Amino acid sequence: MSKNPSQDDNEAFQSYDFLKKFKRLRLIEPYVGVLGFFFVTVCVIFCFCYLDYRAVEKGYRVPGKSERFKWLKVDGALMVDKTRVEFLSENGSGCDLFDGDWVWDEKYPLYQSKDCRFLDEGFRCTENGRPDLFYTKWRWQPKHCNLPRFNPKLMLEKLRNKRLVFAGDSIGRNQWESLLCMLSSVVPNKDSIYEVNGSPITKHKGFLVFKFKDYNCTVEYYRAPFLVLQSRPPAGSSEKIKTTLKVDQMDWNSWKWKDADVLVFNTGHWWHYEKTIRGGCYFQEGAEVKIEMKVEHAYRRSIETVVKWIHNEVNTSKTQVFFRTFAPVHFRGGDWRTGGSCHMETLPELGTSLVPPETWVQFKMVTDVLSANTSTWKFDVLNVTYMTAQRKDGHSSLYYMGPKASPAPIHRQDCSHWCLPGVPDSWNELLYALFLKRKTTHASNTSTYSSQA
Repeated sequence: MSKNPSQDDNEAFQSYDFLKKFKRLRLIEPYVGVLGFFFVTVCVIFCFCYLDYRAVEKGYRVPGKSERFKWLKVDGALMVDKTRVEFLSENGSGCDLFDGDWVWDEKYPLYQSKDCRFLDEGFRCTENGRPDLFYTKWRWQPKHCNLPRFNPKLMLEKLRNKRLVFAGDSIGRNQWESLLCMLSSVVPNKDSIYEVNGSPITKHKGFLVFKFKDYNCTVEYYRAPFLVLQSRPPAGSSEKIKTTLKVDQMDWNSWKWKDADVLVFNTGHWWHYEKTIRGGCYFQEGAEVKIEMKVEHAYRRSIETVVKWIHNEVNTSKTQVFFRTFAPVHFRGGDWRTGGSCHMETLPELGTSLVPPETWVQFKMVTDVLSANTSTWKFDVLNVTYMTAQRKDGHSSLYYMGPKASPAPIHRQDCSHWCLPGVPDSWNELLYALFLKRKTTHASNTSTYSSQA
């Protein structure tokens, strides 16, 4: 018997309906493929990041040529390149301390902020609520030599009856407070360390002098963000000129610095349009205000003035002088005025993607001036710019307003200053190494002269 016509029509309709659905599936098939590829890619990237993060946490060495974790610990033992020399040895003299890598070290940090009373609230990130501690575990390792382990007792002995002075901006203060904590960590009686004028360690204009009574030495900070003299404009100047920077004269307090036994300079964070011309601060040479002088040119002139002052005014056979280069900021998506952030950064960066281009312009400007004076150099350069550019994870970010007020609003982050303990401790380890190197070299030269005599 033949099929009922209505059944044939029904089967044909069902076949037609199936084909329509199949065509619709074919139309969305490419989108499913794209979504699937995207999902798999995200999973792979996540796995790599997770393994990288676990490697930091556990101290495993990542196979291959991963530079980030090249010197991580394996089974509790630090992997050391046997070709490296000790920086303080005779063979270490040619080692570039500033060419190196950040390595994970479980022995760090060198102190805890809660145990150091010589810190501004703004640098106490852990106490202000920062949840991670990874930024405290990184140590700077030069590629071709080993730094001496920081020994606060030895440094205090070397500073006995001496003055160590920091002069510069608030990042210099950051480093000064770091050294106070590093040195005070071995002094049992903290009351034997005090500010000679009774001033509290809080942000203010002027200077602070902390004395280590048991060693009769002082560790001092002088606020001089430009290093050169900021003063009133000459009589008859335009109303838009509120103050001037005399780029050919040193700061008022420079007479207090020049007789120090160790002198550490820094400048740079205030040398931009916002902190100068926008606020009515112009540049002056002699009696003339240079209205047309750009910030970059004024900055160069100021560095030339500092170098000339060291050469003419400082007895460098007595005073060991250091010039620390600019420490980069790491704002993402803006700057300090426009909602820039860094609070999500928890690991160092191999590249320098967050560092603004003007950082390297400023760095080159300084190195050009210093290079032009290599024949008459009477100071050491703490060239921390490159190593610090990698430490986007070390800033105060949201955790600078004290334990009660932190975290700060998300649009008011500090990606300029540094948590302590943290990155400035490494600057001071380099300072310590160069400080000891001079002492060792001087002692060796004295011994050689005596034997010849």
